Amino acid sequence: MATAISANKAELLAIADAVAREKLIDREIVIEAMEDAIQRAARARYGAENDIRAKIDTKQGDMRLWRVVEVVEQVEDYFKQVSVADAQKLQKGAVVGDYIVDPLPPIEFGRIAAQAAKQVIFQKVRDAERDRQYDEFKDRAGEIITGVVKRVEFGHVVVDLGRAEGVIRRDQQIPREVVRVGDRVRSLILNVRRENRGPQIFLSRAHPDFMKKLFAQEVPEIYDGIIEIKAAARDPGSRAKIGVISHDSSIDPVGACVGMKGSRVQAVVQEMQGEKIDIIPWSPDTATFVVNALQPAQVSRVVIDEEDSRIEVVVPDDQLSLAIGRRGQNVRLASQLTGSAIDILTEADASEKRQKEFVERSELFQNELDVDETLAQLLVAEGFGELEEVAYVETSELASIEGFDEELAGELQSRAQEALDRREAVAREARIALGVEDALAGLPYITEAMLVTLGKAGIKTLDDLADLATDELIQKKRQEQRRRGNTADRPHNDRHERNTEADKGGVLAEYGLTEEQGNEIIMAARAHWFEDEPASGEVAPANGEQ
Repeated sequence: MATAISANKAELLAIADAVAREKLIDREIVIEAMEDAIQRAARARYGAENDIRAKIDTKQGDMRLWRVVEVVEQVEDYFKQVSVADAQKLQKGAVVGDYIVDPLPPIEFGRIAAQAAKQVIFQKVRDAERDRQYDEFKDRAGEIITGVVKRVEFGHVVVDLGRAEGVIRRDQQIPREVVRVGDRVRSLILNVRRENRGPQIFLSRAHPDFMKKLFAQEVPEIYDGIIEIKAAARDPGSRAKIGVISHDSSIDPVGACVGMKGSRVQAVVQEMQGEKIDIIPWSPDTATFVVNALQPAQVSRVVIDEEDSRIEVVVPDDQLSLAIGRRGQNVRLASQLTGSAIDILTEADASEKRQKEFVERSELFQNELDVDETLAQLLVAEGFGELEEVAYVETSELASIEGFDEELAGELQSRAQEALDRREAVAREARIALGVEDALAGLPYITEAMLVTLGKAGIKTLDDLADLATDELIQKKRQEQRRRGNTADRPHNDRHERNTEADKGGVLAEYGLTEEQGNEIIMAARAHWFEDEPASGEVAPANGEQ
């Protein structure tokens, strides 16, 4: 039987109860921390080589201390093992394989031992508290929570959430919003991460989901699922747009979000520091939704390019500034809302652009197909813009054009294919002159024109191409993405980033390859790396020796 260590039993249990209540953790965890501290102190007193155990009675408060030894035939570790003969002195009838509890006398905690025990208990309790905080918040990302500003450090706001602390980073705050210590703030739980220093709870007041959650709190129809917010975009502290749809035809989604005399939307606006909100009816028809998203500007025509995910919007001349908005804000938010890049053109610009494209395409067909101006213009008027379209379209489609027949259609297709072959031959000669190896020509989706572009960029071997990332190969230019302010809002200190290599776009960006095609090209270029690897059991040549 283990020997009890003298101590104030009631005080010991009272301390465990108080710590458990204060830190909101299980009382058993505090008891285990105390036992661990006692074990460490005992090992320091009797030797760390011993297997020493401590146990605290959770009801009575008794503390017991003992050493555990194993009965063996031949002793190898005299601290943790005992021979059969010596074991009989401790416990009669002990046999090989038994574990004997050897009671130890009480230990006196000196200043150093007490300090070490205190540190062990604090660490155990701190770890348990961090685990409890993480478990409590890990599944709450996307919720709105209210806290009290505890301090402001380097522009980041630390918020006391009651049982934990969260941080609103500078880029997740509403610009020009002033918060002071002691202020109550509502924010969105953006992310919860487990880190060595404890769970990190990241909050946001600038994320579009914060606005969506505020509307769900203010508009019962959204909370009940009758009205759905399909899209949201924000320029924090300035302007926002949300697209809403009603699943009940008798309820107006915009009116429900606005509320009586604007009471509902005003409650959200006040929480967002006066940020103006445009509530827009969402539509599954992209063109209709774009027209709604650009309100209050009037739109004359919408042209959608699904391949490049771009939308061209034509507006009357007097509506251009309204459609673009101050510093491109209106079109930028509309672009975020629809998920597509939007180009704004006036009627005059659109007419000039169409005329220029018409002339360029007509000249292309005149030169490459060796036809007169009238026939070339007829092809363009029928929607043909590239030689590939003429060469590979169904002959019957060409023949159906007024004034055309099967013979003329076949002749045009033959000339288009010959023109494409000439282009390919010229590109092949240019590629060879640049020193681009033939192996690149065998990659999927790669044309001779692409090989010339690669050669001019210094990419002439499979290894050169294999070293590229997909973005470096196909990503479009950032300048193109930012045209007329049609991308997501960017930080004001973005000057350096705008001058990076990414601004130049991918090497083959102009050819409109998809991400999947880019990945396939890169993986095909890397295939020889794996084919050349030594088989199992072989030794690769060292230092580049062959």
